[in-house]
Formats: sequence, structure tokens, C-alpha cells
Amino acid sequence: MKNSTVPLRSEVAKSDQWNLSKLFTNDTDWHASLKDIAAAKDRVLTYKTAFAAPEKLTAETVLGCLQAVEAAARISEKTSHYAFLMKSVDESDPKNIERVSLAMMADTELSSETSWFIPALLDIPEQTIRSWIDPAGKTGAAFAPYKVFIEKLIRLKAHTLSEKEEKILSLLAESQDVEHRSFSTLTNVDFRFGSIETPDGAKELTQSSYLQFLINPDRNIRKQAYMQFYGTFDAYKNTIASLYTGQVQQDIALARIRGYGSAREQALYPDKVPTEVYDNLIRTIRKNLEPLHRFYELMQKSLKLDELRHYDVYVPLVGEVRRHTPYNEAVDMITEALQPLGDEYVTTLRNGLLNGWVDRYENKGKRSGAFSWGGFDGDPYIMVNYKEDVIRDVFTLVHEGGHSMHSWYSARNNPFLSYNYTIFEAEVASTFNEELLFRSMLKNTSDPKMRAYLLSIRVTDILATLYRQTMFAEYEYMTHKLVEGGTPLTIENLRGEYRKLLTAYFGPAMHFEECSDLEGLRIPHFYNSFYVYKYATGISASLALAERVCSGGKVEREDYFKFLTSGGSRYPIESLRIAGVDMASPEPVEAACKHFAHLVGELEKALAAL
Repeated sequence: MKNSTVPLRSEVAKSDQWNLSKLFTNDTDWHASLKDIAAAKDRVLTYKTAFAAPEKLTAETVLGCLQAVEAAARISEKTSHYAFLMKSVDESDPKNIERVSLAMMADTELSSETSWFIPALLDIPEQTIRSWIDPAGKTGAAFAPYKVFIEKLIRLKAHTLSEKEEKILSLLAESQDVEHRSFSTLTNVDFRFGSIETPDGAKELTQSSYLQFLINPDRNIRKQAYMQFYGTFDAYKNTIASLYTGQVQQDIALARIRGYGSAREQALYPDKVPTEVYDNLIRTIRKNLEPLHRFYELMQKSLKLDELRHYDVYVPLVGEVRRHTPYNEAVDMITEALQPLGDEYVTTLRNGLLNGWVDRYENKGKRSGAFSWGGFDGDPYIMVNYKEDVIRDVFTLVHEGGHSMHSWYSARNNPFLSYNYTIFEAEVASTFNEELLFRSMLKNTSDPKMRAYLLSIRVTDILATLYRQTMFAEYEYMTHKLVEGGTPLTIENLRGEYRKLLTAYFGPAMHFEECSDLEGLRIPHFYNSFYVYKYATGISASLALAERVCSGGKVEREDYFKFLTSGGSRYPIESLRIAGVDMASPEPVEAACKHFAHLVGELEKALAAL
């Protein structure tokens, strides 16, 4: 898109928009789907009386109810999918806002009115259910699409409450997000950070503009932005500490209600991730902090600073390399980079990127950032705000393409109720693609500055994903352990524990301000507890698999496709083990740290050559 002005949504060419017609062809059809959800819900409810007498249930009745539940969930997913996609590209359109509200209301009602089903299903004797889903039994073939779904429910039975209790929890679900929503409103809407004096005049400091100030080459601007930003957090530190404490207490209370040993166990159990995986990650990263410390020493040297301070860490070591890359050329680059994955993968992704999967460019009202959203129906859609002169946007596109192809293979190889892969697996396919693009671009460049730039962004990306997310994971594990052990969280111990982590992870080259430990109060992911560690395990797995596929042959590629096609049919540790990486061992994280150390060494040489 060559025009420098941001167009209205109505002015965007159809060829630059995603094509949602595989979901709904028009708004009338979408509104009709709300009635379909209500009708599907009513069909599920017709089975409720029969389930009240589990000893009299037949396989045919249970199968019929499963089919009704599946149909209702599938319609609801498709309806919500369309609504959220439409809103994401124009949040200023009242129709899009209304559509999301209607979809959420329909989904909430469906969830509430059918919350009886899982407890009722689990009231059936386990031996009976297992005989029905046994592939060798009379009903095995009919139950085949539901076998994985049922087996996972059986595993959760010990932590599933009665119908009445589950309904109470479902009604409380929205209120359990109050801390997160309050934190978001406070820090994104209510906070006023002031303005920063620049050579171009005063510029407003916001959550969105903060990083832009931190990459400014003028150190005084960086420092001013940093101190003002955390000064605002300092003014509200007790309120935010109270909100986060509430989040931790919610996690622990729900874990105890459901009979888990800890909040962390509750978060890991559904994916069958052993707590040792979490512990291995922290232990292994702690043993391999030296390459990270060496990078910060290299940063201090490259920036020619007497001392490196916390507000210096986002300054690019290599200035932005401007390379004009039209969207179609970016697709060509991605196609070339992903050749190790074979013709079907490359052809499918290329066709999708060029023909309706992607909403490509910025328009007024469109949300910032990028995402991939793949459902069971329709295409695995991608939203980006592609800029032709920003190299990182090519990496964003290949990253989201990795998610979409993962969704594409999962939906085509699994039944609806077991097609969704876990978040633990999600970042593997996306960062795998990033690694292949990095290798391809590095191999194909002869420009010393481009080489240094590619190395610098790869080092900082792995740092942010592997090291920084592990530091966050260690912090939230510590905060939950304190409360579970009877120690209340206070602003003092929250800051104290976070400062210890800053000191350990950043190493001797880094100098901190008194307010630096307030960073622990600004991380929104802490309101989605025990989530961030998956970024670190994901990059570790993807680096190992990328090396395995690129240095291997047909067998290694086929193993990787077993992972892509698994969907939710296997637990993540098992699906990754089949692909060729064992996340239950420390080896993938060790290898990722060694790879990071190698890249830091290559970056040091590339900078010296400029």
C-alpha cells in the first residue's frame, strides 16, 4: 500500500482484505446463526432428563447428546469467529461492536444452559463409557470422533464438581476477570503519563508510545520517558499490588475448590505438562545466564556507555535497515524460506497469503498488531498491518503463517471436539517459521549491515522469548508460592523479589533505578497466570525442530508433520516428542541457550565488521 494516509475501511481494496465468505456471506446469514445457536442449545437440553438417571442411559442416547453438543459448539465458534474478525478490522463501526456483544451473549447462555452436560457425562460409570469408546467394541466406530474428548474429560473427573457447583462457577466466570479488566482499564485508559520534550516538540507518552521513546538514540529522552512512565506506576503501586494479589488469590482459591495441590498444578494439569517441565526451564535458564550477561556487556560496548542502565536495553545495536518489500515479494521470500517443509505446505500457505486469508494493511479503526485466528470452519485468517519498508513485518507475516498452517492441518485431521491444539504447542509452529526465514535471509545477504541487523533482531527476539519470559515465569511461581505458604503479598515483597530477578538475569553490566522493580507491576500477562513459560518452551522446541528438519531428510519432515496434524488428539509433551524433541528433559532449553550464545558471538563479529 503506497498511499501514506490511512484509509477508511470502506476504501480498502477487496484484494487487500480477508475473505470471510466461508464463514458467512452476509450479515443476514450471521444473525440467523444466533437463532441456530439457540435451537442447537435446545436440542442439547432435550437430553437433560435422560441424563438424570445415568444407570439407565444407553450408548445411543449419549452419542446423540454428544452430537448435539458438538453441533451447538461448532455453530457458536463460527458465529463468534466472524464477529471478532469483523470487529478487529474496524473497531469504530457500531455494527461490529454490537455483533461481538450478541455473539458473547449467545455463547454465555449456551455455556450456562449446557454446563450440566460434562458433570452428567462423568456420572456414568467409567467402565461403561470406556466400553462404548473402545475401538474394538460395537459402538467404537460411532464414538470415534469423541474418543479423545471423552478420555480427556475422564482425566479431569477428579477436579470436576457437581452440576450445581459447576453452574455456580460458570456464572462467576466473568467476575473472576475483574482484576485483569481493572488493571487494563487503569493502566491503558486512566493513566496519564504526561509528555516528553523532543527536538520536534512535546510528544505524548502513552503505553503505546513508550517503547518508541526507549529506542530513541537520545539518552536523555529515554531516561525522561522511563522515569515518567514508572513514576505513574509508582503513584498507583498499592492499587496495582492489590489487584495482582486478588488475581493470585483467585488462582489459589479455584485450585483448592477443584482439588489441585497448587495454582501451578491447576494450570499445567489440563495439558498433562509435568511440573518438572516448568522447573527444568527455570533451572536450565539459571545455569545459562552467562550468554545473556555477555550480550548486555556487548550492548554497553557497542553503545559506548560508561554504564548500561535499564532504560538503555531497547536501543537497537544496528539502525533500521530500510528494504522495500512489497507484500507479494514478502510472500515470495516466505515461500523460498519454507522450502524444507515441502510442496504441499508451501503451496497451501502461498495460496492462502495471496487469496483471502490475510487482511493486509492498516486502516482507520483497525486494531494494532497482528494475529492468526483459525477455526474449524472457514480459513485460518491472519490480521496484520503490513508496512513495505519494515523488515520485521515480513517476520510477522511468516510467524502468523505458521499459526495458520498449524490450524489448517489440525482442523483437517481431527474431529471438531479435539482439533484445537494447546497454547503450549501454538508458539512452536510460528517461531519455527521465523527461524527458517532468518536462516534464508542471512544466507542470501551479502550486505554487512543487513547481516548485523538480522543477527541483532534475532538475538533480541530470542532474548525476549526465552530469557525474559522465563524471568516472568519464575516471578509468578514465586508470588503464588508465597501466598500458598501463608505469606501475604505486599508492595514491598513484590518489589523485592522482582529486583532480585532483575539483578540475576541482567547481570553485572546493568545498573538499575530505584523504580526499576516496578516493572513487575506492568506486565498484563500476569493476569493470565502460568502462561508466559509457554513462550520459552515454545522457542526452545521450535529451534530444536528447525535444526532437525533442516539438517535431516524425509523422516524428520514427516515427524514434524505428525506434530502439525495432531491438533488436540495428543497432549503437547507427547506430540512434540513424536516430532523429535523431548520437552520433559532440559536438553531443548540447553540447546536454545547454546544457540543464543552462538548468535551473540556472530553478532559481535558482525558489529566489528561495520
